[in-house]
Amino acid sequence: MKVFQIGAAGGVGRRLAAILTQRGDEVTGMHRRPEQAETIAATGAVPIEGDLIADEVDALAERMRGHDAVVFSAGAHGTGRDKTTAIDGEGVVKAAAAAARAGVRRFVLVSVFPDAGRDSEPNGGFEHYMRVKKTADVHLAQSDLEWLIVRPGTLRDEPGDGSVTAGLAIEYGDIRRDNLAAFIAEALAAPALSRTIVEITDGPTPVAEAVARLTA
Repeated sequence: MKVFQIGAAGGVGRRLAAILTQRGDEVTGMHRRPEQAETIAATGAVPIEGDLIADEVDALAERMRGHDAVVFSAGAHGTGRDKTTAIDGEGVVKAAAAAARAGVRRFVLVSVFPDAGRDSEPNGGFEHYMRVKKTADVHLAQSDLEWLIVRPGTLRDEPGDGSVTAGLAIEYGDIRRDNLAAFIAEALAAPALSRTIVEITDGPTPVAEAVARLTA
């Protein structure tokens, strides 16, 4: 499988790239900053320069052409409302259009759990982020792509154990980035898991079994 990653240098993206290349998949990781190329190359993926905000749809489509799937795990990561809108929102719209133009049918989007941050004090920037993410989900779900939206709980950096709880609606909780990446890798190998939204946290079920249950 040939996978094109947007956000390949990030916490989830680089873990996913390493899993995919280790099992023999070909991965292309798009990056904007030169130092990100080294991070991507260290996973075994091939870095390719690109700018989700500045590039036009045709330019993105040309980079995606020939791949079997796109995984979008990029985010503004608290750099401001404008960047959140441009990356987490408009970036998804642009990437989905580029995938369609390039003939790449499979599109996996890492989104956000609806209950995220609900125990915290109200924050305008965070609420903007949640609205933008939901609008991006809606846009992708209305597309003709073979999409999968994955909504993880609070992301953690501790080593994973390859086990999760995943379903259409589950209780909120934490998930280690290792486990999320392992789930996405397994989902990419299961084309029947398509046109659905999956909520996911750490849990007792091995990722292969979790994906098999969702596709049953």
